Amino acid sequence: MGRRSRAWTLLVAAAVAGAAATVGGAQPARAADDTATPTTNREFATDEILPPVKPLHLQDVPESVYDLEAPPAPDQGVNEGGVNFDLTFRYLTDYVFRGIDRSEGNGGFNDDHGKPIVFDSNPNPKPGAEDAPNLQVDTRLQFDLGRLPSPFVGLFANVFNDDPINRFQEIRPFFGLEWKIRPFIIAGGHTNYIFPERDPANTAEVWASLTLDDSSLWHTDHPVLMPYIFAAYDYDLYDGTYIEAGLKHEIAIENTALTFTFVADVAYVLNDKQFTFDHGKDTGFQHYDIGLIGRYNLNTALNISRRYGTFALEGYLYYTNGIDIDLIAETQMWGGIGLSFHY
Repeated sequence: MGRRSRAWTLLVAAAVAGAAATVGGAQPARAADDTATPTTNREFATDEILPPVKPLHLQDVPESVYDLEAPPAPDQGVNEGGVNFDLTFRYLTDYVFRGIDRSEGNGGFNDDHGKPIVFDSNPNPKPGAEDAPNLQVDTRLQFDLGRLPSPFVGLFANVFNDDPINRFQEIRPFFGLEWKIRPFIIAGGHTNYIFPERDPANTAEVWASLTLDDSSLWHTDHPVLMPYIFAAYDYDLYDGTYIEAGLKHEIAIENTALTFTFVADVAYVLNDKQFTFDHGKDTGFQHYDIGLIGRYNLNTALNISRRYGTFALEGYLYYTNGIDIDLIAETQMWGGIGLSFHY
C-alpha cells in the first residue's frame, strides 16, 4: 500500500505540473506575437476561431454627389462681398433741405450776398402748389475695404413736377470715404449741387461727420441713440459753414417685419449767406427737425431670399421748425412713402 500510494501521489503531482506549464506557456507565446516571434503548432490560433474584438464607433457618412443639399441658413447667400449698393425711391409732400422748403416760392435760393435769387423774369410767376409731390431718387455705391477707409460714390435727384422752371429741380452727385473704427464711424466727402436752369444757385461743399456707435456703452447688440455731428463747408458760392447734431433710436417690433426709427437734429450756421433772411444775419441756430421713419421688410412679407438683396417699404413723417427768425427756415409738417433696396 505504501508504494502504491506514493505512485498515485507522484502521478497527480506530474499532471498538475504539466497543466501549469501549458497555461503559463501560452502567455509568453501570445506576447511573442507582438514581437513577431513565430507561433508553434501546438498553440491555439484564437484569431482564426473567433474574430478579434474591436471598439464600437459611429459609422462614417460616405460623401456622395447624390446627397441632398441642406437648406441654407437665414444669413447664407446674402451679399458679403466688397461692394454694396443702395437705392431708394421716395414720394414726398415737400422737399425740405436743411430747414428750407425747395418746393415753395423761389425755393429759398439766395445769392452770395444773402439776397433772394430771381430766376423767372415774369413779374407774376406761378409758384408750385402747396404740398405738391416730389419724387426723389437716392443711390449710393460703396466699396468695403475692411479695416481701411471705404470709398463711396452716389447721386441724389429731386423731381418736382410743379416746378415753374424745371421739373428736374436738383441733381446732387457726391463721393467720399467712410472709416469704421469702433465705436466711431468717421466719414468725409465732397458734394456738388446742380440746379438745372438755375445756374446762379449752383455750388459745392466739402463735409465731414462723426457718429458714435453707443452699443458698447449700453452693452447692447444694436446702437441705442447713435449720436452724430455733421459739418459742411460751402467753398464755392456762400463761403459758409453748416453744422448739424442729431441722434436716432430704432425700435424693432418683435415677431414682425416692422421697425420704427425716431430721429431728431438741430442745426447751426456760421457765416453762411444761404440762410440769411433778414438784417443780413448769417450766423446762429437755424432750425430743428423731429421725425419718425417706419420700415417694413418685404423679404419677410413676400418670402424673398436675401441673396437677391433687401427690400423695404418705408414711411416718413417729419416736423421742421425755425429757431432764429432772422435766418431762413420753414415751419412745416411733411412726409411721404418710399421703397428701398440694399445689396
